[in-house]
Amino acid sequence: MRREYPEAPIPGVAAIVLDDDRVLLVRRGREPAKGRWSLPGGVIELGERAVEAVVREVLEETGVEVEPIRVVAIYDPIVRDEEGRVRFHYVLLEYLCRPVKGKPRPSSDVLDARWFRLGDLAHIDISPGTRRLIERVAETYGGRSHHLPTFPTSRSP
Repeated sequence: MRREYPEAPIPGVAAIVLDDDRVLLVRRGREPAKGRWSLPGGVIELGERAVEAVVREVLEETGVEVEPIRVVAIYDPIVRDEEGRVRFHYVLLEYLCRPVKGKPRPSSDVLDARWFRLGDLAHIDISPGTRRLIERVAETYGGRSHHLPTFPTSRSP
């Protein structure tokens, strides 16, 4: 599956991992958004449930094991080139997650992974839309995320 100039939208996941007043972010190592801070996540693999993909992607990118709680948003970024052709098109399920274990360390296709205090998001290179989403989710769920039931990671067929 081609990610750049795809033939169809690409399904993916992203994680808003909250730990009290902190959120886990990664610095992207490739386009789109190369070099910017972003939510950990990636493409859903064939035969993989979305909830399994978010756990795998966060672990691969950050070394942190997470428990998904719920889908809090659906985001469909479309990036066009100078001629108007679709260069990137993803449909992302954005999951609220809580950390289970592990310390952030960059791996996979990211340049860095670390915790940021929610109050510091205005001072880092992150898209305004991602910052607003994180702030909205933190305001809605915040410290309660540790007490919410987790999303089932598998289901009988």
